[in-house]
Amino acid sequence: MELMVLLNALVTRLLFVLHSLIGVWRVTAVKKEPKYWLLALLNLLLCLETGLTLKFKQGRGYKWFSPAIFLYLICIVPSLWLLEIHHGTQYCGNEPGAVQVNVSNQDFNQSRDSNYGSEGTDHHIIQTAKVFVNQLSTICETVWTLALHQTFLLLLVVGRWLLPIGVEITRDQLSQLLLMFVGTAADILEFASETLDIEDVRKNYALINSILAVWTWSMLQFPLDLAVQHIGCKPSAPARRIPSLLLCRYSAELWNIGVSLFIQDGPFFIVRSILMGHFRIFNQMLVFFTAKNILVVTLQLYRLAVITLDFRATVLQKSRKGEVCCCPCEPYEARAHATGHQENEMKEFVAFPPKEESQAPSEDH
Repeated sequence: MELMVLLNALVTRLLFVLHSLIGVWRVTAVKKEPKYWLLALLNLLLCLETGLTLKFKQGRGYKWFSPAIFLYLICIVPSLWLLEIHHGTQYCGNEPGAVQVNVSNQDFNQSRDSNYGSEGTDHHIIQTAKVFVNQLSTICETVWTLALHQTFLLLLVVGRWLLPIGVEITRDQLSQLLLMFVGTAADILEFASETLDIEDVRKNYALINSILAVWTWSMLQFPLDLAVQHIGCKPSAPARRIPSLLLCRYSAELWNIGVSLFIQDGPFFIVRSILMGHFRIFNQMLVFFTAKNILVVTLQLYRLAVITLDFRATVLQKSRKGEVCCCPCEPYEARAHATGHQENEMKEFVAFPPKEESQAPSEDH
C-alpha cells in the first residue's frame, strides 16, 4: 500500500511537470525567444514540494489544502497567460494547416519505408519522433492554446484523484469533491473560451488582462478541500458562540456558497455584465451564460437564507429547552444549561421576546 501511495504521488507530480513544460515550449515557440524557457524553473518549486511531502508525509496529502495542485497552478498559469495575450497576433488558416499535416504524413511514410529495411530500429524511432514533432508544429496556435486549457483542467481533476489522500478526508468526500471539480472546470473553460473568443474583446488589451485575472482567481478553489469537510469544534466556551456554531454545522455549505458568490459565478456575472452593459457586446451564448450566472447567484443566496433560518429555528428550540450543543454538525445531545451570556446572545440572534420565553412551542416534534 505504501508503495502505491509513493507511486501515485510521484506519477501525478510528474504529469504536472510535463504539462507545464509543454506550456513553456509553446510559449517559447510562439514568442520565438529562448528566454521564456526560464519559466520552466518554476517547476523547481513542485520538485521541492515533492521531496518535502515524501519525507514528512510519506507522500500523503494535507488537510484542507493541496500544495501540489497550488504549485501546479503557479507553473502553468503564466504560460497560459502569455499564450492568450499573444493570441491576438496569431492567424489560423484551416486549409494551409491541413496541407502541411498531409505533407508531413507523406514524409513520415516515405521516411519509414526508406529507413526500415536499411537502418536499425533506433534510427527509425528517432525519425518517427522528428516527424511527429514536425506534425505538432504545424497545428494552429489557437488550437494549441485551447488544447492546453482543456488538458489543464482535466489534469487538475485527474491529478486530484490520483494524489494520495490524507487521513482527514474520506473516499466518499473525495468522490464528492471530484464531481464538483468536474462541473467547476467545465464552467471555467466555457468562461475563458467564450469571452476571449469575442473579436471585440481581443482588440482591448486591458479587457483581456481583466478576464484572465478573473479566470486565474477562479482557479484558486482547486487546491482547497473545504467544500466537503466540516470544521472541527472544540467543546470550549468560545466555540459555543452563535457564529462559531453556525460555521461548525454548515462549514462545507457556507464554503460552497462563498466560492460561487465571490470566486466563480459572481465574478463571471460581473465580467459578462460589463461586456454587455459597457462595451455593448451581445451574442446568444453570452446572454445565456449571463442569465445562468444570475440564476446560480440567486439560488445560492436563497440557500444561504434557508441555512440561516434553519439554524435560527434550531437555536430557538434549544434555547427553549435550555440545551446547548457544542458542535451542531454532530448528533444533538443535551449538555449543560446555557450561561447567562450565551442565553442573551441566542435571544439577540433569534429576536425572541423575553415575555414569550416561558411559552411552550405549539408543535414539538
